[in-house]
Amino acid sequence: MNLKKSSIIFAAMLISPSVIADSVSIPYAGFYERLKQVNKHNYQLVEVAFSVPKNKNCEMISGNITTEKNEYPLTYDKDQRLYLPYDAQLKSDRGLLNIEVTGDSSLCGVAMQVRAKSTQIKYSKEELIDVKNDMDALLDGQQGFPMKYFRKPISGLTFSFSGSELPVAVTIDGNKQVIQEQLQLTSEQLDNLQTIIFDVKPSIVSPYVM
Repeated sequence: MNLKKSSIIFAAMLISPSVIADSVSIPYAGFYERLKQVNKHNYQLVEVAFSVPKNKNCEMISGNITTEKNEYPLTYDKDQRLYLPYDAQLKSDRGLLNIEVTGDSSLCGVAMQVRAKSTQIKYSKEELIDVKNDMDALLDGQQGFPMKYFRKPISGLTFSFSGSELPVAVTIDGNKQVIQEQLQLTSEQLDNLQTIIFDVKPSIVSPYVM
């Protein structure tokens, strides 16, 4: 099986899980269809990321992917982002994503987020607009399950940082400011700036929807 990594929070809940004790089992097919759209268009700047939002009821202990005959490891990181394979055979074999969590697993879910593939300390206007345009195009391709219930026009970009990095200094066209949380810039603000510089790289760049 090709276990190539494929990688909005537009908290699109992808699951109606069957709950067994502290575990959830989720059909792989839904994830495959989302990944199929992304791979079909080969977006250069953005990707789809799946994650289990972290809280006291949703701390991952382990996970795997199973079919009737096989079992495969589920790769995830400390932020509980899931790195899923793009594999037609796994869909055909009716694969299941099995996630074991602490707490009440019925309160857990899986979120899907469009984000930039990588982040930078410095951006030009053109680079930011290219990222935003790629996000718009990807989201248009995600119409249907489940995004038709969540899709709104992108209003700009959101720059997020890990809690340990805050506050963060950001300089826009020579004007420095300190942000305590995330930075959100509207499309109009993006069109009017020339450069933006952070003192640390954002951990995530994602769509801003008003």
